[in-house]
Amino acid sequence: MKLAIQDGMLPGRDLAEKLDNAAALGFEGVEVGGSMLLNRYEEVARAFDGHSVKLSTICSGYTGCIIDASKAAREQAASDIMRLLEAGGALGAVGLISVPCFGGPTLPDLSPWKDARALELELLVDVLGPIAEKGRTIGCLLLVEPLNRYETHLLNRLEDAVGIVKRVGRGGIAIMADLFHMSIEEDCISSAIHAAGGRIRHVHLADSQRLQPGTGMTDFRTAFKALKDAGFSDYMALECGVRGRRLQALKTCVSFLRKCMR
Repeated sequence: MKLAIQDGMLPGRDLAEKLDNAAALGFEGVEVGGSMLLNRYEEVARAFDGHSVKLSTICSGYTGCIIDASKAAREQAASDIMRLLEAGGALGAVGLISVPCFGGPTLPDLSPWKDARALELELLVDVLGPIAEKGRTIGCLLLVEPLNRYETHLLNRLEDAVGIVKRVGRGGIAIMADLFHMSIEEDCISSAIHAAGGRIRHVHLADSQRLQPGTGMTDFRTAFKALKDAGFSDYMALECGVRGRRLQALKTCVSFLRKCMR
């Protein structure tokens, strides 16, 4: 397992300096936002070229919503996602993180035929089919992320994302597990990880209060053991607030996470 951090959490005047700081802190990867990759691809490519710190993953950053009621919005989202997968594949990223929707339903309730959630799930599976095939072809995964109930109504637990991955049934799609969201939604984080197994290909790290690991109540040792047991060997990226002086707080956090991983 390898430690990564989102680029926005790192000090530095530009991405190149942020990568140097990431290396000095002990991170092996950096996760960048999709909008940066779409708008500043050459800069991103130059910064990572030959650097010891690699591009771990791409965090969203596309326009629109893949299950929007508007066909134009769905097509725009799918187009941006395809472009990001191509860029990620060229730069060696594990994948692109995607939350299917935020907030409440995007489609109408057509009960008693089908309610909004059932319609959304069917649409999601159909939309993700060609996207997953693209990811499989170029070697950059679409990473479906469940969120807690306060941020989305659709996919809240790892088992929800597993169901989508199974229904899509193609090799270019996997799951991103976020320990903060899991601490709210899962009955047992370790059991959820074991059940999802090898479908987990990326992890976001934040403690129970969404600050840096080691400052809250999340049991990272047990979670990491479950990930190891499931055969996980990819990146785990910090996505959290930072309490304290940033550089020292991040250095302490890396030390804490290394101990938990051992």
